[in-house]
Amino acid sequence: MQQQAQIAVLGVTGYAGAELARLLLRHPRLAGASPLFLGREGSARESLTAIHPQLAGLSQDQLCVEPFSWDLLTSRGVKVLFLATPHEQSRKLAPEALSRGLRIIDLSGAWRLNDSANRAVYKFSDEASLAATKAQSQSVYGLPELHRGDIAKAQLVANPGCYATSIILALKPMVAAGWVDINRGIVCDAKSGVSGAGKEPTAKTHFMHAADNLSAYGVFGHRHTGELLEQLNLPSDAITFTPHLLPIPRGILATIYVTLREKRTAEEIETCLRGFYIDSPMVRIHAAGHLPHIQHVVRTNFCDLGFQLAPDGRRCIVISCLDNLLKGAAGQAVQNLNVMNGWQETEGLL
Repeated sequence: MQQQAQIAVLGVTGYAGAELARLLLRHPRLAGASPLFLGREGSARESLTAIHPQLAGLSQDQLCVEPFSWDLLTSRGVKVLFLATPHEQSRKLAPEALSRGLRIIDLSGAWRLNDSANRAVYKFSDEASLAATKAQSQSVYGLPELHRGDIAKAQLVANPGCYATSIILALKPMVAAGWVDINRGIVCDAKSGVSGAGKEPTAKTHFMHAADNLSAYGVFGHRHTGELLEQLNLPSDAITFTPHLLPIPRGILATIYVTLREKRTAEEIETCLRGFYIDSPMVRIHAAGHLPHIQHVVRTNFCDLGFQLAPDGRRCIVISCLDNLLKGAAGQAVQNLNVMNGWQETEGLL
């Protein structure tokens, strides 16, 4: 079993990038081999702790963010490249990285979707290119709870979206069991902290708009919708997903409404959830009627699932909570790194 892998991270200035750097600097398998942190090609070399002072003291090395170059990756013997970059940049970089034999964990939405109709929301300029088509064919959706075996062998892992992770994990066990009445529709009402919108401030994410407020956005058009459809194998009209901006720094709570095809007991539903995730240490199942809270998952890599069954035994509400920057981004990326290298899935995450 491989004990170490030389790691590089491109894109550490954002919130997810900072969390990724923190986790990798503390990862027991990377002790003595600090990751290579990279900025844009041609950018100035700068101190990592000048960008993120909270990372001071996590390494004995004087860590810097180096300007990106393929030659630098080669000279440092990099084997695994994290891309914490915008979608279009990941589309340009991943095919080249694959041609150089690198294994890639991409935190953007560049390679998550196999269906071109679902990818259309991103308006990728290289949609028809041979390089993009080849890279997409090599991509594995990076949700370990669903695709652990494929991730272990993958060259390109597409880290899932944060909303998508929370909803897919909540729905997959009962959908896979055939218990959900798809014809009645599924409603997903999800709320995320402001960090989910990224570090670049906008008119809708600055304090005066977000504080003391709650707002819906991306109605019938959010980028994560395609992930739900593909990973749950649902038709486009089977699910209604509405995200909301919650006035807290981080965390997601998704409330999911389903109708069951047949009457079930709470014990049956709990058994279904626990059985599906019996080998998934990052998913915690609450007992029937005990619902998870954001405050219990924030700054962890856990996804907490709970549910309440109506007295009629057919209407069920599932609650899913996770930290959008960890299980929804950087923590999940490290979880994928562990799987790819045959390490314990929870290493560096507990």
